[in-house]
Amino acid sequence: MFKILMKSIREYKKASILTPLFVTLEVIMECCLPLLTAELINRMEDNNIKIMIYLMIALVVLASLGLLFGFLSAKYAAEAASGFAKNLRHDLYYKIQDFSFENIDKFSASSLVTRMTTDVANVQMSYGMIIRTAVRSPLMLIFSIIMAFTLNAKIAGIILCIAPLVALSFFIVAKCAMPLFDKVFKKYDKLNESIQENINGIRVVKTYVREDYEQDKFDKAADEVCNDFTKAERIVAINSPVMNFAMNITLIIVCILGAHIILDTWGLDLNVGDLQALLTYNIQILNAIMFLNFIFVMISISMSGGKRIAEVLKEESTLKNPENPIYEINNGSIEFKNVSFKYSTKAEKFALENINLSIPSGATVGIIGGTGSAKTTLVNLISRLYDVTEGELLVAGKNVKEYDLKTLRDMVSVVLQKNVLFSGTIAENLRWGKKDATQQELEHVCHLACADEFINRFPDKYETHIDQGGTNVSGGQKQRLCIARALLKSPKILILDDSTSAVDTKTDAIIRSSFKKYLPDTTKIIIAQRISSVSDADIIIVLDGGHIDGIGSHDELLANNQIYKEVHDIQNKISSNEGGAL
Repeated sequence: MFKILMKSIREYKKASILTPLFVTLEVIMECCLPLLTAELINRMEDNNIKIMIYLMIALVVLASLGLLFGFLSAKYAAEAASGFAKNLRHDLYYKIQDFSFENIDKFSASSLVTRMTTDVANVQMSYGMIIRTAVRSPLMLIFSIIMAFTLNAKIAGIILCIAPLVALSFFIVAKCAMPLFDKVFKKYDKLNESIQENINGIRVVKTYVREDYEQDKFDKAADEVCNDFTKAERIVAINSPVMNFAMNITLIIVCILGAHIILDTWGLDLNVGDLQALLTYNIQILNAIMFLNFIFVMISISMSGGKRIAEVLKEESTLKNPENPIYEINNGSIEFKNVSFKYSTKAEKFALENINLSIPSGATVGIIGGTGSAKTTLVNLISRLYDVTEGELLVAGKNVKEYDLKTLRDMVSVVLQKNVLFSGTIAENLRWGKKDATQQELEHVCHLACADEFINRFPDKYETHIDQGGTNVSGGQKQRLCIARALLKSPKILILDDSTSAVDTKTDAIIRSSFKKYLPDTTKIIIAQRISSVSDADIIIVLDGGHIDGIGSHDELLANNQIYKEVHDIQNKISSNEGGAL
């Protein structure tokens, strides 16, 4: 895990090295101050003004240097920790972009959000503490103990006896809190999931008046996080009174013993200035132990997040570019050879099984089948959103695994079931298909997708702003914009995955007619629920339970395929009843 995370430090190595260096210098200055203070107190008895002035100047210089080194260590620690977190988010985001659908299925969206926000924030805080406080506290502990023994071994021994007891107490407290911190970060995923689902489905929530249900679900998840955090923080909070108690007891013992030594030896073994220095070193030792415990708690908390981050960073995409990829696709022919596919190696059943299919370039292919018949799964294999489990899939006579992934996906345009538009203008959304597309090209593809008729009604036309997710346009308008965007790529293969379901039958027919007229060389695959959307296709494929139940033209399937005939008859009957009602 540490090796994976440390790769994200990169350009912040310098700041990460300078931080402990300046921390060390700061500790040295702070540990020298009590000695000089003790000397100054002792010199007051001699009334030697000259030496006292020198000592005061030395104290000011040391304090100033300590301040400077402390400032520099804080500056570089902040730079290193913030930069490390920035790089972690960058690496996570870019890693996710390279994931296949199979990889993405492994991590939920809410979990990925938690990893990139809460987990990274905890790792950032821990890293800042490791390079600064985790260096400062052990050095302060060691130097203070050495200085204390230099002044008086007996009193230093008492401090040293109490320190391990305090450390043990802190360790037990932290150990009890750790399981609760581990639990709470897993529950963050559920909390984020609840928020994400609610925001994405807010229209459904309001339509079904389920606000109270969603609020209860959120409250439950939030309460679980709050309760676990409260329990953990309550345990950790014991550290403070334990620390104060130990410090007060030690101070009392040191003062009593120190006073006794001073009186018994008339200040020969220990004087007032040395006692003052010992009290200061005592506080420094106990503070160092407390901070070490705090560091232990924070690192333990972030360990869970670090593991979750490392899980994503070490995850390898199941889709790889070949060593010598092909960068050109000559045509849009497609061939499935004994193709079988399952979403996971652990899955017992194949989603697709024994698919044999040949589609010539430029053909129009319709795919129809019931819910769960693997229509979308079939077309996802063509653009390598998933890889076939068994068999071979060819595009333009070559195995899809031989093509450069970017080249393949540029030549295979897919309009998915869930149409997604991004915040920005209509023109900006369309240019996702081709970033340097001219206005004329935009207007041409929108005409083919029948999107120009509503775009031209907007006051700002192609500069009309689209809200996030396309919430300010209708479902049919969103579908047509997504089709236009896909057409801009000038693909060899165009896949419409139920992408005209929100469009009326007349507009649907116009779109298909435009495709035949203007895209004769593009292979067009149309997944649809309506028979009318595929009836004029060159080839119609009927899928059932991951198997091909029938292949042929509209007339051939009506005569020979029971599933196709039943769907046709039901839809015609519904259409006739609607016509009669009208």
